[in-house]
Amino acid sequence: MAWIGVDWGTSSLRGARFDEQGAVLEERAFARGILTVPKGEFAAVFDECFGDWMAAPGMRCLISGMAGSQQGWLEAPYCACPAGADDVAARLAWVERGRIAIVPGLSCEHTGALDVMRGEETQVFGALRLLGIEAGTFVMPGTHSKWVRVERGRIEGFTTSMTGEFYALLRRHSILARTLPTDDAELHEAAFDAGVAHALRSPGLLQSAFSVRTLSLFERVALNERASYLSGLVIGEELRMQHLNGGEHVIAIGDPALTQRYERALAQRDVRVRSVGSQATWTGLFAIAVKIDP
Repeated sequence: MAWIGVDWGTSSLRGARFDEQGAVLEERAFARGILTVPKGEFAAVFDECFGDWMAAPGMRCLISGMAGSQQGWLEAPYCACPAGADDVAARLAWVERGRIAIVPGLSCEHTGALDVMRGEETQVFGALRLLGIEAGTFVMPGTHSKWVRVERGRIEGFTTSMTGEFYALLRRHSILARTLPTDDAELHEAAFDAGVAHALRSPGLLQSAFSVRTLSLFERVALNERASYLSGLVIGEELRMQHLNGGEHVIAIGDPALTQRYERALAQRDVRVRSVGSQATWTGLFAIAVKIDP
């Protein structure tokens, strides 16, 4: 098989060319997320970025991420959980039959509400393959963090926490913004740890968030430490809602700067972390590709 994988998100576009065993031969990245592409111009942008790769005889492409959303190239209907790589491969949305396909996102229902993901499912399948496991609890930190449960190689369910978005809202558009520095400084570990600890013992973020203001009023937290404290609060709130047992392992997928914060925060709940980086996306795309019927 000759394959390329593409991760087409809201703000970025990445691609990788694989060999027959799934090893990455070459990578490319562009600032051409779906929000930068006018309607009807996805094919042109794709050709501009990857047309030379696709010119090779028999080359096929698998795309994950927001390219399959209503605002993307072609809407790929969600695949319901539980789902494994074979289920996803059977539900691809073909842009060009046998040549270019988009991976469907996943949906699940919990506590009477629906939840969805696009792109994270591919990362989970990749992490499973990289680590040689078939079960586990996964966290993917970000604007909308995902917590995923996997059993026997199938995603059984997941939840979304708007952690990054709430941090940005509180950081820039609440009364707390007046007590915070203009720019985020480097992580202050002690302040971050204090924020996590306060969130874990608090009834909820609606109450704990006000401590940013009161600690500032009484100068209990220095100006350059306050953003780290707020970061600890929102991440701690996310962890407070998770059903985790002491001694458990969690697999974190994503940018090291974020996964390291989660590793630090989860230590307060006696939970250990294994981290997997961006390679999970490429490995996951190849794991889905090999499940596609010839």
